[in-house]
Amino acid sequence: MRPTNIAARAGRWSAEHRRIAIVGWIAFVVAATIAGGMIGTNSLSDAEMGNGSSRAADLAVDKAGFRESSGEQVLLQAPAGATRGALEQAAAQLAARLDAVPHVEQVVSPFAAGVTGQVSEDGRSALLSFQIAGDDDEADDRVDATLAATAAVQRAHPDLRVEQIGSASISKAFDKAMHDDFKRAETISIPLTLLILLVAFGALVAAGLPLLLGLTAVGATFGLIGPLSQLVPVADQIGSVVLLIGLAVGVDYSMFYVRREMEERDAGKGPRAAVEAAAATSGHAIIVSGFIVLISMAGMLLSGSQIFYSFGVGTMVVVAVAMVGSLTFLPAMLSWLADKGWTEKGRVPVLGRLRHRGGGRSRAWGWILDRVLARPKISAGLATLLLIAMALPALGMNTVSAGVEGLPADVPVRGTYERVQAAFPGSTEPARIVVQAADVTSPPVEAGIAELREQAIATGRMSEPIDVRVNPDRTLAVVEIPLRGTGESDEALASLAALRERVIPATIERVPGTTVDVTGTTAGSKDFNDTMKSHLPIVFGFVLGAAFLLLLVMFRSLVVPIAAIALNLLSVGASYGLLTLVFQHGWGASLLGFEAGGITSWLPLFLFVILFGLSMDYHIFILSRIREAVLGGTPTEVAVAEGIKATAGVVTSAAAVMITVFSIFATLGAIEFKQMGVGLAAAVLIDATIVRALLLPATMKLLGDWNWYLPRRLSWLPRERTGQVAGATAGGQR
Repeated sequence: MRPTNIAARAGRWSAEHRRIAIVGWIAFVVAATIAGGMIGTNSLSDAEMGNGSSRAADLAVDKAGFRESSGEQVLLQAPAGATRGALEQAAAQLAARLDAVPHVEQVVSPFAAGVTGQVSEDGRSALLSFQIAGDDDEADDRVDATLAATAAVQRAHPDLRVEQIGSASISKAFDKAMHDDFKRAETISIPLTLLILLVAFGALVAAGLPLLLGLTAVGATFGLIGPLSQLVPVADQIGSVVLLIGLAVGVDYSMFYVRREMEERDAGKGPRAAVEAAAATSGHAIIVSGFIVLISMAGMLLSGSQIFYSFGVGTMVVVAVAMVGSLTFLPAMLSWLADKGWTEKGRVPVLGRLRHRGGGRSRAWGWILDRVLARPKISAGLATLLLIAMALPALGMNTVSAGVEGLPADVPVRGTYERVQAAFPGSTEPARIVVQAADVTSPPVEAGIAELREQAIATGRMSEPIDVRVNPDRTLAVVEIPLRGTGESDEALASLAALRERVIPATIERVPGTTVDVTGTTAGSKDFNDTMKSHLPIVFGFVLGAAFLLLLVMFRSLVVPIAAIALNLLSVGASYGLLTLVFQHGWGASLLGFEAGGITSWLPLFLFVILFGLSMDYHIFILSRIREAVLGGTPTEVAVAEGIKATAGVVTSAAAVMITVFSIFATLGAIEFKQMGVGLAAAVLIDATIVRALLLPATMKLLGDWNWYLPRRLSWLPRERTGQVAGATAGGQR
């Protein structure tokens, strides 16, 4: 009897109309790419990325009608014993050079009359400031000329330190560092992925098919993001996230599908029958797994952050595209290649023999599994204790915003930032108090701002120079006040709290008709962290609840979803703990080349939704194989052993692909990408070994037939329709 589930029908149709399916997929990828290029991508502005009061302040400034410009500073620093005259001479030469650079304005020498707060107390350091006219993109293009002027003065005064820093120069340095890193990552990841696939399949054509699907799914998604971004603006980092997730799920889905089709052919089925069997089993698992991943990614839409909204949209699109390709393009290609006898073309002699030995099963995993199932209580107990022990350090996790300090240590601008902070605390990241009123130049508002300045200095947590800017309509004023401390340090947060909770309420906020918000690096980081913490329970609740319901329906069991969620949470918790040990407590810091601190504030939520979705992939593919055997009449204990042995090799290969790609991110320079790479790679490794090879089989054997328990009141749930192809078990037959 022919299979009747949706995946089986899609696979059968694609195999019968393979020319339409293959050409249609290629046309879709090309059309999406062209459309995306023509429409372009609408990126989130810096103001739109914020949260809370800092977001309100940034949006208000954006609409205030200020002439757009980017602030830059140059640190001039003399060695001990040098005269002040050397600094003054260098500052004068630099000011003259900058005045001659197009689009540079408001050059302020630290030694000009009436300028205060721009020479350090010891007289060895001075800050020259200026503006580059234009928006962020224009400033990025124009900053090179100012950097050249700074470099020229540095060459003329080799005994001094002359270094530039500011929003445009930091952006330039960050973009270059990221471009170099990602270029290297892309160059390494694809060959390594292909090598792992060659080991898994033993033939070049079979190995290239998953990679082809993953890359075309990513390419199509890049194109689709263009029109979608006109509705939901996206963060600049979305390309990296889409590449990461798209390659992972695209290769995963293809590997399970291709492996099953090859097993069915090894069992004696013809090309068409093998594709239909793979579609009805692995294809069905892809649908279930895909929806779980989509649910996980949808959790980012509830995060309260525009950055995560865009990540959620991008990842959901690439997963959906990979699912469609797996159910249409993939079976069509498999059918075509099998008819031509090309599926195992380019066979690597040794690897090809290994694939066919033992029916393609892993002897090592079979040996481990036999011993786990022989002592399930001990295995489950030890695995659970190990995962809990690994997760415990996460209870002390401290989240921070990396900022400039997250740049690679060898990027010059980072050293400049640290030297400026040491000499002029808070000067590179002042708090910006945004005051809105009918007329901010009216006497009451001006008096309130003057009182604000006075009380801010009196706290001892804020300092000069304090700058006040008023927009052309006189409806908004920006008061910039340097804070003691940097980023999200305790000192900086204490300074921000003093400003928000004591100084502002006692001064400008008391003026009738004013609206006051605070932004800046520290304020923005705190507001983002507060948003993440308040929305984490919502995201967790949605993802876990929706996953529970979907698994309940798909497997007709109350126990399966509870066990699956528990195992996945243990896996995620263990990766959190490992991340805390490495990046907060400094385990292996010298090896990875970073300084220990906190965990990047956006990472815990991001890792949860990504890891929960990806780890469910393995769980569902394994459970589907076990459930398939049970529906065919195999006892649960035997089905557990057979199902896990049949999938262990391909799960290991799929995990190896993910671990390889994620580990490459751990070698990148920026601390946030190091953390993301380590967190993802560690979680997949933990999930594919401790959880899937030890804890899952042990708990399923202990539960026995209780695995499939469903209360009578839920008997109305739809029944699975894959039983009609239940003749295909681990080796493709019963």
